[in-house]
Amino acid sequence: MALRMSTLFLRTLREDPADAELPGHRLLVRAGYVRRAAPGIYTWLPLGLRVLEKVKGIVREEMDAIGDQEIAFPSLLPKEPYEATNRWTEYGDNLFRLTDRKGAEMLLGPTHEEMFTLAVKDLYTSYKDLPLSLYQMLPKYRDEARPRAGVLRGREFIMKDAYSFDVDEAGLEAAYQRHRDAYVRIFDRLGFEYVAVHADSGAMGGSASEEFLAVMESGEDTFVRDDSGYAANVEAVRMPVQELPADEAARAALEEGVPAAHVEDTPDTPTIETLVASANADHPRADGREWTAADTLKNVVVMLVHPDGTREPLAIGLPGDREVDAKRLEAQVSPAEVEPFEAADFERYPALAKGYIGPGVLGEESTTGIRYLLDPLVTPGSTWVTGADEHGKHVFDLVYGRDFTADGTIHAATIHEGDPSPTGQGTLRLARGVEMGHIFQLGTKYAEALGLKVLDENGKLVTVHMGSYGIGVTRAVGVVAETHHDEIGLVWPRELSPVDLHVVATGKDAGVLEKAEELTTALEAQGVSVLLDDRPKVSPGVKFKDAELVGVPTILVVGRGLADGLVEIKDRATGESRQVAVDEAVAEVVAEIRGRA
Repeated sequence: MALRMSTLFLRTLREDPADAELPGHRLLVRAGYVRRAAPGIYTWLPLGLRVLEKVKGIVREEMDAIGDQEIAFPSLLPKEPYEATNRWTEYGDNLFRLTDRKGAEMLLGPTHEEMFTLAVKDLYTSYKDLPLSLYQMLPKYRDEARPRAGVLRGREFIMKDAYSFDVDEAGLEAAYQRHRDAYVRIFDRLGFEYVAVHADSGAMGGSASEEFLAVMESGEDTFVRDDSGYAANVEAVRMPVQELPADEAARAALEEGVPAAHVEDTPDTPTIETLVASANADHPRADGREWTAADTLKNVVVMLVHPDGTREPLAIGLPGDREVDAKRLEAQVSPAEVEPFEAADFERYPALAKGYIGPGVLGEESTTGIRYLLDPLVTPGSTWVTGADEHGKHVFDLVYGRDFTADGTIHAATIHEGDPSPTGQGTLRLARGVEMGHIFQLGTKYAEALGLKVLDENGKLVTVHMGSYGIGVTRAVGVVAETHHDEIGLVWPRELSPVDLHVVATGKDAGVLEKAEELTTALEAQGVSVLLDDRPKVSPGVKFKDAELVGVPTILVVGRGLADGLVEIKDRATGESRQVAVDEAVAEVVAEIRGRA
């Protein structure tokens, strides 16, 4: 049954919605695919729901093809399984929590590792039951602090999450590869540029972890790649770490050619910029080169807030031409959250001279006891200008390994375009993307926590190895909209379009609408899904604008050319059109939609 614009639950908008930041988001709202119900929460209207179901269909086909079985868990979940894995606490404010009338604490599911684990534990006890892979496609709920970009980052969203269960690591690795291959097929079919990158496992835990990112300038994730094929989310980039030499002779070699560290007056220099200017003006280098920010050691203090509420100061040393990358830092200290070091915190640690902090008062063996970690860009034997732990003073010629050490390493500095690749092959290029899928080798983390064990072939209880494989289904619609549009509207890939054909009947002649109806019926008989613009009192200009906005890839115009026995077929993506005889229209449209031989 054709959709009819005269009765379809749809209102197109001429103006952009005020809350829409990205072009695809604006067009999804303007073209009547979605409507905002609340921040981060969207209603899917008939056309949008059709696109969403197309995405689901692609995902479902590929999951079923590798033998995964679909099930459906509730969204309202008990607290206890999430307590057992500690995620009731670790999720923090991102969890939607509620209490039922009897006082039992519950949550709206952000993800379902615990429930899948318990379901398999409930039903399976032997290695003969495995391997097993299950999946679902249901709404998930996360209380995002800053929901943005429409359906790209919402508080309610549909995710496909799959889980594999195997007796051993070899089985897990095979399942991981099987799902990875399926993901490649899924994203190829969805029709946008993507890249698979090494990723940080974060709160999910586990070992091997990869993200599939849709490449978009407006994406919120930064990733890197080099010419060797290496690609990684910026949080997962691990630069080579040079350890301090263990023997005294090697340590002594770090001092060669470098004068002893000396403290100099540098009044009114609390920032890197002011320090560099002062150093060049009052303390020029002996080699004649000017000081730069890269010669300075910046020591940044943050406050870690652990899930139990414990607050721990952490100091990070990095070159002054870099900033602390919040995402890289958060990925390594998770599940703790990172907060700024406030004025009240400085009052509690009076040895920290704000703007002039140096390594001297940092480290677990220092008077402050503040843990001090260095980014790997601070290498053994490197020489620095840094704070002297006294207002208006900095220390020059301070050598790492000779004059100061640290409690460890943390990969926290921003990555710059052109940095050496961790592979040692070439340099890094930066790009941005949107996470579309994430796959993990979870290992035994959840099985251990929830007691999922089976008897192996020797009758011994062994812990099951699990994998986790997620895809953002609603997010996929948003990504396709962001990557498939022009200045006048959406341009859907054929496999995701809400219908195959948009028939536009123009003019006041009753015969035009009659012929449009006739062609629609004939096309439907050929298996073509149709959106028919049969609105009687709407001008041709408005109908054409709506057709361009809605973005169906093929448009059939039945209008004034009908008097000469002609109709027009338009390609929405290229803008090209051609006239065909009305008697040949059905065959031409079918060939257009199904691809010409």
